[in-house]
Formats: sequence, structure tokens, C-alpha cells
Amino acid sequence: MQQTSDKPVISPYLVLIFAVLAISTSAIFVKLSDAPAPIIATYRLVFSVVLTLPLLYWNRGAWKEIGRMSKKAWGLCILSGAFLASHFLLWFESLNYTSVASSTVLVTLQPLFAFVGGYFFFQERIRPLALLGGIAAIIGSFVIAWGDFQIGGMALLGDILALLGAVTVTGYWLVGQFIRQHLSSFSYTLVVYSVTSLLLIGYDLALGYPLVGYSAENWGWFFCLALFPTLLGHSLLNWVIKWMNTTTISMGILGEPVGTAILAYIILGETVTLPQWIGGLIILGGIYLFIRFNQPSAKGVSPGEPASATETTQKLT
Repeated sequence: MQQTSDKPVISPYLVLIFAVLAISTSAIFVKLSDAPAPIIATYRLVFSVVLTLPLLYWNRGAWKEIGRMSKKAWGLCILSGAFLASHFLLWFESLNYTSVASSTVLVTLQPLFAFVGGYFFFQERIRPLALLGGIAAIIGSFVIAWGDFQIGGMALLGDILALLGAVTVTGYWLVGQFIRQHLSSFSYTLVVYSVTSLLLIGYDLALGYPLVGYSAENWGWFFCLALFPTLLGHSLLNWVIKWMNTTTISMGILGEPVGTAILAYIILGETVTLPQWIGGLIILGGIYLFIRFNQPSAKGVSPGEPASATETTQKLT
């Protein structure tokens, strides 16, 4: 893996906005499917790999790049895949117990963990006004989900599962921030999605979930999950993370509940409450403040990453 400092061909911020819009469809498709949560997660990733493989014809250099990966690089990709698999299992299961809005809000509280991870692993610092925006956006998330937090029992279990999903997906982004400085987006995405698929299939077999026998409608939702929130969402964020750190991406993803709440209203008929509208406006304002006052440098190294971290990644090759 060779380190590069090339500039992005398109603004990472535009790609981030598009990716967040695509990811906003995820909870809707999960809610529409009546298949078990682990099966939904499995075929989301399996179909993503299947749709990605034909692109190797136009990106034949990826095979060579993957073949040159060191044991450390493979280990990091496996770790990243384990985080991603855990994230999907936890989050999809949470949707069986709590509302789309509440689950999406909690699983996107990634900045709380990204702030900590970025500080300890990359020695990143956040400007005061950017931090204020981040806190405001997080408060907005809680305003959106306030109704569910008043309900105990199964809704609380769903909230806990969603929060654990936020922890694991933050681990996925942190590993990606580290390794993407030396591995192309295509190669990284293909390897990690393949690893995640294998882990999820193993999980299904171990717990006795059938891999076949689902309705045509479910297979359609699996395909939609692979195409929209995964390939047009997560995959684009894997490209963006070369120029943005985990905290910035996590802040952008906080906009997901806004899009999801609107889609849930249109498609599922779920009511968009006054707190959700107020919380959504607070989130958007907070995201604007964070991005406005925490601009990253347009280099091939994530903002806030010190030289020592860059030197460490060179040992992957």
C-alpha cells in the first residue's frame, strides 16, 4: 500500500451530503422487511459484494493492491469488518423494539465516541465553536427521540442496542481513517464488505437462521439496502474518509435522522412530531457550525492526524 497525497476530484463535502441522504433510506428498508435482523444484515453485505465485484473489470489494479496487503493490513480490515458486522446486527435488531426515529438517532450518536477515539488515536483537537455545534447537534438528537425515552420496557432495550451500534460503527470509521491513507477506497471497501459478509453468514449458521426461503419482496429490500445506503452511502464515506476524519463524518451522519424521519412519514406513515421538527433544525444548525469552524485541510491525511500516526501507518506495508 502506497501512501498518496492526491487531491479529491470532487468536494468531499458534496459527497458527504449525498452519502448521508442515501444512508437515510436504511432504516426504512429494514422496517419494510420482515426477515430476521441478522439475515437482513447478511444479505445487505452479500449483495453489496456481488454488485461491487463486476467493477473489478475496470479496476484491475485492485487485485494487485489486495495481493500486496500485509498481515497487519489484513488484520485491520478483519477488525473493521467485525465492527461493521456488529453494528448492523445491533442496529437492525434495535428496530424490532423501538421506533425508526429513536433507533436512528441513537445509532448516529457516533460523535460522542468519535471525539474520544479521535483524541486518543489521532491526537485530534476540535475548535471551541465546532465543539459547540457538535454538542448542539447531539442535543437535537435527544430532542427528536424524547418521546421514546419516556417509554420503558422493550423500547428501552431497542435504545440500548442502537447505542451499542453507535459504538461499533465508530470503531469501523476509526479503523478506516487509519488504513485508508494507504489503501484505495475500492480495495478497502471490497475487502471489508467481503469480511463482513463471511462473519454475518457464520453468525447466521451458528444461530440456525435459514439463508433461503424468504419472499420476493424481502429479496427486493435486501437489494435496496445494498444499493442505496451501502454502495451509495457507506462506500462513498469510505472514499471521503481519506480527506475527512471520523469525527467530521460522524457529525455529517447526524443528519440521517432528519432524512429518515421524513421518509418514515412518507413511506411508513409514522407521525413526525413537533420535537422531531425542532430537534431536526437543531441538528442541522449544529452540523453547520461544526463543519464551518472545523474545516479540514485538503490533504491526503485526515485532519488532526499527527506525523507520528502517519509514520505508524507506513509500517502496514
